[in-house]
Amino acid sequence: MGEFSGKVAFITGAAHGQGRATALALAKEGANIAAFDVAKKIEYPAYEFGTSDELKSLKEEIESLGSKAVIFAGDVRDNDAVEAAVKGTIDAFGKIDILFNNAGICAYAKVHEMTDKEWDAMIDINLKGPFIVTRAAVKYMMEAKSGVIINNSSVMGLRGGNRLSHYTASKWGLTGLTKAWAIELAPYNIRVVSIHPTGVNTPMNDGLAAMEGKTPEEIAEASAGNLLPVPWIEPEDTANLVLYLASDKARYATGSQFVLDAGLLSV
Repeated sequence: MGEFSGKVAFITGAAHGQGRATALALAKEGANIAAFDVAKKIEYPAYEFGTSDELKSLKEEIESLGSKAVIFAGDVRDNDAVEAAVKGTIDAFGKIDILFNNAGICAYAKVHEMTDKEWDAMIDINLKGPFIVTRAAVKYMMEAKSGVIINNSSVMGLRGGNRLSHYTASKWGLTGLTKAWAIELAPYNIRVVSIHPTGVNTPMNDGLAAMEGKTPEEIAEASAGNLLPVPWIEPEDTANLVLYLASDKARYATGSQFVLDAGLLSV
């Protein structure tokens, strides 16, 4: 039996990247997975997002590992879609033990050139989205008096970022939500933590580079500042951290920020 046998994880932004890697890592350890993803191209930013085919293949891969999966296509900004997915998860599995608020976007913009639509999209997806999803899911955790919420912030949730004021604001906001929710939900035995990766080798990383007219390596060299000699970390590195934080090994970790930055924040 795996470490998470009998557990249920709800993961947003699950079709590819960090969300997919985490879903598969949890499934390998016996967890059943509810995978939520927008599964289509959206107006902003102008790079490729997860697809319905990726969601379907994720379900197949999870089931090949011996775990169960339900998939939902929806936008974290859409309360009705989120509520339906959470209800579908409860109908399928009866509970939610782990919530990984992973869905997010990033794009560059100078403050004097940024539009209201760009600002609103960033804040709504990266900050309001986790609020909407948590609001829907946490009531079931509260009833069970058990649960773990892991918010995927960023190194930019602990520092500033050039031409990233909207992104930085959203990720600092998620850090604040983590601390507030940890206080509010502790009486229900629900832990809340945030993780703060450096750049991650995902399709979003490639998309950002393409929007800048650069290679991912050039973007990493210009902006990452990792101390260790790597341009980025891998999605599986994020997954490994999530598995630790969701496990009983981290049973007293709550309200804290966990950095996975290859040393970036040390300078």
